[in-house]
This record gives sequence, C-alpha cells and structure tokens, in this order.
Amino acid sequence: MLAGALALAACSQQAPQDPPTTIEPTVVTDKTAPPAPEIPATWPLTGVAGEPEARPAVAVKIENSPQARPQTGLEGADVVWEELVEGGITRFNAVYHSTIPDTVGPIRSVRPMDAGIAGPLHGLIVFSGGQPQFVQQMRDAGLQVISHDEGAAGMYRTGDRVAPHNVYGTMGDFLAQADAERTSPPPAQFTFALRPELATAVRSGSPASTIVTAFPSSRPSWAWSADAGRWLRSEGDSAAVSAAGEQLSAANVVVLRVQVQDTGTLDPGGNPVPETVMTGQGEGLVAAGGQTVAVTWSKEDTASPLRLTDADGNDVQLVPGNTWVELVPVSGGSVEVS
Repeated sequence: MLAGALALAACSQQAPQDPPTTIEPTVVTDKTAPPAPEIPATWPLTGVAGEPEARPAVAVKIENSPQARPQTGLEGADVVWEELVEGGITRFNAVYHSTIPDTVGPIRSVRPMDAGIAGPLHGLIVFSGGQPQFVQQMRDAGLQVISHDEGAAGMYRTGDRVAPHNVYGTMGDFLAQADAERTSPPPAQFTFALRPELATAVRSGSPASTIVTAFPSSRPSWAWSADAGRWLRSEGDSAAVSAAGEQLSAANVVVLRVQVQDTGTLDPGGNPVPETVMTGQGEGLVAAGGQTVAVTWSKEDTASPLRLTDADGNDVQLVPGNTWVELVPVSGGSVEVS
C-alpha cells in the first residue's frame, strides 16, 4: 500500500509544462505615399477645364460709345474690364486667351490704367494709339505693344462706320507678332472654384436679380437669367448685343469701387483724361449664380494681379467661366443691387 501511494504521488508531481509559444502576426507596412489628388487642367483666365493653348493673352482696347455699338468679338473675351474715360463714358479692356475670335473692334486708344489691368498677364496689348507717356507705361509694365499708330499689322479701317469708330483688327495677325518669349499661357488672375456650386457667392451670398452700375454718363446693368445660368448685360434700357446678335453675358460680374484721379492731360477734344487708380484696396462685390457677396479688393502694384477676399480674409472663388469687371468710381458712380 505504501508503494502504491508513493507511485500516485510521483505521478501527481510531474515536471511543469512550458507555456505555449505565442506566434506574433507579421505586419507589413506600406510606406508608399498616397497618390496626390489629380487636379484637372484648366484655362487660367476662366477656370474652365481644358489644356491651355501655349499662347499669350491678348488685351484689346474696345470702344463703348453709342457710335461703337454693336461691338465685334466681345462675347469671346475671357475677361472684360469696363473703365471710365473722358466725358464720363466707358471703354473696355477685353482679354482673350481661351477663345480667339477672328475679328475684334472698334479698337480705340490706350489709357494709363491699362498697364495695371493687363500688366500681370505679361502678354500683348492692342490699341489704336495713345499719348506717348501712356504708351510707354504699357512697355514699362512688360507688355508687348501692338499699336495702329505705329503701323502694327492686323488693323484696318472699315467703310461702314466713320472715324474714329472704324478701326478693327484680326486676332490671328496680332498673335503672329508675339515675341519669341511670349509663347506661354498667362498666369491666373482670379481664383476659381472646381465646380459652380462651390463658388463663394453661390455658397454664402445673398440672392440678387439685377445689378445696376452707374458711371457719370452711362448706366450699364446686369440681370440674372436662371434659364441661361448667366448674367445678361444691358446698356441703359437696351440689351447689349454683339455684332453677331448675341446678348453679352458673364458667368461672373465683379464690381470694384475705385478712386479716379486727373492725369493732368487732355484728349484731342480738350477733355481731361481720368485715370482709375489700380493699386491699393477698396470695397466691391462679386455676383455669380444669381447671388452676390461683398468683397474687399486689393492690388499691390502694377505687376500684381487683383486679389478678392471675403469678410474672413479668404480668397473669393469665382464660377468657372468668363468674367466682367466693373471699375465704378467711388465719386460720381454708384451700384444698386436688387
């Protein structure tokens, strides 16, 4: 019996077992950086999707007196700037890049503020003539001058209008004269949303149907068309149409309140020549998608593009498409939104 008990005790005191081996799973870490988001190519002056053509921007001075209407080619411009000239009327600086019409006009003379408008584009500026100091300002701004008075190719007078309202030009001839270093697209002048619904005015603006911008001797206005999805332009009580019969329109209307100063010079008729001050900052509004939003505009110098910011200091994003900029004088001008 004693022997049996000892055997049982020996069995119950077996050597301790090794703990089970734990096999750690192998973790493979992918250290490859995630691919950068693909941003589609866009035309720099409109934000519209597409691969930009390797050509410079062409700014053309287009007349806007009653004798000049209807104008040719304005509907094809990426950006149109409306500026005050002598006599209280306005003139256009129309910028072309994504679309190049065959013919533009009537072409008129340059003004000092055109250096600040077109200078940031580093392209061509086309006009009929101008006072020598104003023409030099264009060259000082780094622009290539294409002047009718200097014998540049591509401009001619038509027989269906009286001078000086009859100078027209061929855009292909203007581009053919571009210097060898002017073969690149212009830098962007505005910030564009990737999609219309992301534009600042669409996201955070107030509904608007009409914008009336009054200059001393003209009253252009814009009416929102939901059917067209665009702002339609009128001159006074009449629709503003092109020579092709198309009403002028814009995806974006940018209204800037600006200072205007006397240049101390006179035009051939003896009228004082005003200059819109294109540097500094001021108030304005941006209209897009049937809505408007208050903005602050700023421009450091002639070579810098315009900057538009909202109440929080963020860059204002426009709807992809063409833009009209109204340079409305603080003194002698007004803006009404309804």
